[in-house]
Amino acid sequence: MSRHAAPDRESGTVEVARLPGSGLIAPPRQRRWPSVLAFLVVLALVVTGTVYGITHRSDGSESDARFTAAGTVDATSTTSASDTEAAKPGYTVYDDFSGTAGDRLADDRWSHDVGRTGWGNNEKQDYTDSTENSSLDGQRHMVINAMRNGDGYTSARVTTKGKFEFTYGRVEARIKMPAGSGLHPAFWMLGTDLDSVGWPLSGEIDVMETLNQADQYHTGIHAPQPDSLTSQKVDAGGVPPKPLSEGFHTYWVERSPGRVTTGIDGTTLATITPADLIGGNDYWVFDKPFFLLFNVAVAGDWPGPTDTSTPFPATMMVDWVRYRAD
Repeated sequence: MSRHAAPDRESGTVEVARLPGSGLIAPPRQRRWPSVLAFLVVLALVVTGTVYGITHRSDGSESDARFTAAGTVDATSTTSASDTEAAKPGYTVYDDFSGTAGDRLADDRWSHDVGRTGWGNNEKQDYTDSTENSSLDGQRHMVINAMRNGDGYTSARVTTKGKFEFTYGRVEARIKMPAGSGLHPAFWMLGTDLDSVGWPLSGEIDVMETLNQADQYHTGIHAPQPDSLTSQKVDAGGVPPKPLSEGFHTYWVERSPGRVTTGIDGTTLATITPADLIGGNDYWVFDKPFFLLFNVAVAGDWPGPTDTSTPFPATMMVDWVRYRAD
């Protein structure tokens, strides 16, 4: 989620001299969706019901990932007891969002980033801590509402900064994504040393991002790279059997020494190690604490503008968040 920048990455506080130096200069890798590949992906979905995705590595190589519709939660199901129950052996429930409709999020678990700064992507929303933009819905969900406000937009960026962090283990969140032109919801993570070292030295893990109609997924990491203030990326993307806005799915990240793995429901989408980075271990910043973020961005360079068909409020619904410490 390189373009969901924290204010620090726009402040200019990170100096090239503070980056590990190897003499290599590599531009940040951009996501690419060639038309031929897109056609083949769609054809494969129609014929087989299988999701195909491409993992883009920092050395320019690619590998494919796939999972079948049968291996995921039914996108139309929102009430299955096995899916809505946050408790699971070996896991601790961080929040299951019980409370009265309209209540504020628990301030001992959640904080808000606020302001209208563009957040590194020329985004148009003004993030607030108002209950109009983030609250409980009375049905055991956290709701994040992006709303049209005159000629602009308001939304929420909810974090666990200073309240929950983890280094190794697994975090899962069951989420229903919004869909519409110009919408960019995400579940992601930043290093807890963000304020002291800045981005990208802090590192970033994008557990799940969707754009526009939520008919593609994006997941991966952002790490520092030699002699540059921008990040190097290792990311994976693909097309799910059904848009991810059609129901709840469990998105997860699992971390162990030298490894970050992300996935959806029972399927692994990306496994990333220092070998995937230019500079390898010198630029691996993921063996340290990270905190969680949930937000809905609006417009900007990625995913593009809203239009008259974009629904407002556009709502991300989070059923629960749980973790397992290793």
